[in-house]
Amino acid sequence: MAGSGLPSLGRVKLTDLAPAEGLPSDSYKLSVSTLTQSLAQYSAAIIQFPMSDGALLRAALDSARLYFQQKASYPSTDMINNNDPRDWCKTSGYYADSQLWQETYDYRPGLTPSESNNTMEFPPAGLPDIFALLGKAARDILDAISFFLNLRSSPFSEILDNVPLRTREVSSSVLSVCCHARPSFQGAQHHNFATQEDGQLVMFSDHEHQVDKSLISLVKSDKAGLHIKDFQGRWVLVDEDLGPQEAIVYPGLALYQATAGYVNPALHRTEISNLQSNLFGRSSLAFKLMPKSMTSLSCSEMRAAGHGVEAQFQLPVPVDDFMQRSHPTDQLFNRLNVQNFNFNATQDGSMKPLVRRRKNDSRTKPLPPSKRLRLEAQRVLKERVQDIADKKGIKLRFCNLKECENHIHTLDSPCASIRMEIGWPPGVPFVHPHDLPNKAKIGFLEAYEPGWTATHHDMELSLTEPGQPSQHPANCNFHPASTSYLLHYHKCLGM
Repeated sequence: MAGSGLPSLGRVKLTDLAPAEGLPSDSYKLSVSTLTQSLAQYSAAIIQFPMSDGALLRAALDSARLYFQQKASYPSTDMINNNDPRDWCKTSGYYADSQLWQETYDYRPGLTPSESNNTMEFPPAGLPDIFALLGKAARDILDAISFFLNLRSSPFSEILDNVPLRTREVSSSVLSVCCHARPSFQGAQHHNFATQEDGQLVMFSDHEHQVDKSLISLVKSDKAGLHIKDFQGRWVLVDEDLGPQEAIVYPGLALYQATAGYVNPALHRTEISNLQSNLFGRSSLAFKLMPKSMTSLSCSEMRAAGHGVEAQFQLPVPVDDFMQRSHPTDQLFNRLNVQNFNFNATQDGSMKPLVRRRKNDSRTKPLPPSKRLRLEAQRVLKERVQDIADKKGIKLRFCNLKECENHIHTLDSPCASIRMEIGWPPGVPFVHPHDLPNKAKIGFLEAYEPGWTATHHDMELSLTEPGQPSQHPANCNFHPASTSYLLHYHKCLGM
């Protein structure tokens, strides 16, 4: 990355990141490259909103200052944040953290904040509009990262909130209106200070750093103070030179988990010691795009795109468990060794992803043909077969392989009606594609994936045992429009 990296945080126009039908435009490809390169180098990027949105952001920050200024100096006991991880998707309304010298008002659509002492409280103005603005931006940014990783369109839609929310649904994503170091807030008499490398006395939250458990976080503040650790381990002040319509974006732990570690979460901390003489403190808007609690973080999309997935990411993780679990960052990953998306400049000046991996790692080797076949069969099960079953209202309950070898020869077997209704290929046991023999997997794919064909040489290659030499197929038939094109392309090359 040396010599070809960005000299500072990348700036990207939000309008250039908006996805559109058809082939990607040059501005879209350039914006995606700038965004992902900035995330790789600095774990953050600057997003430029349209000028009209800048006025809305500025008005929201002004409203935040006024809201916190009228708050009492000593918050009541029930307004003190207890940091209970079980409340990760239930926070709403005002609370204070005396240790961090921070006050927060959480806006979560679908959840009405409880009023203390039966008093009417007026929240900061414009929260629904800001929530919609930042939420749409976060989804566009997430799709841009997915495009760069060669994932299918909107691969994380299953774990995100509905747009709009359905009746009685509560948003998992949250908009936090924050205020740091308000002089009239006297709940932090015993705060600690840390010394920066240059000798200046500064105060940082949590003494070290924080990491969001979100997919994507967007932060807009009225004063500089947000530090994020870059790829080389240096703390960078990322919001020092922001325009009125600009905000900081950085990835969180949930995206790290969902991309099998290819996108590192940002380690951040907030400097507030230089705000002692400021009348209002530091106000900020922080939107966190969160996964739904009743879903799981899975790396199936990464496997389907051909990315290597380490053992720690193989099994899906329930979101609620993930959010309540502690994630020590010193054990979570080593920032200088962990796999990360990197960049390689081509002759035409465009940027192409280059995966950074550890040396002598088994993931540097191409996937064996049998494993590629298994992953392709699992993808088709998820995208095609499950869709057919859902439309027909059928719950898929697969058989045991040995038992079903007899089922396929009888008309009154337990799975006969299901096989007939969803068009299960004749002669293939009604078993999860992961457990099918390789020849049966090929029959399964030929039945459900239009254009997927396998020649005799393809079959021999798929059944080659590890360690045995394989023959390059002299003729490889595939349909360019098929979603299996990449798999057959690799087979033709003998990869």
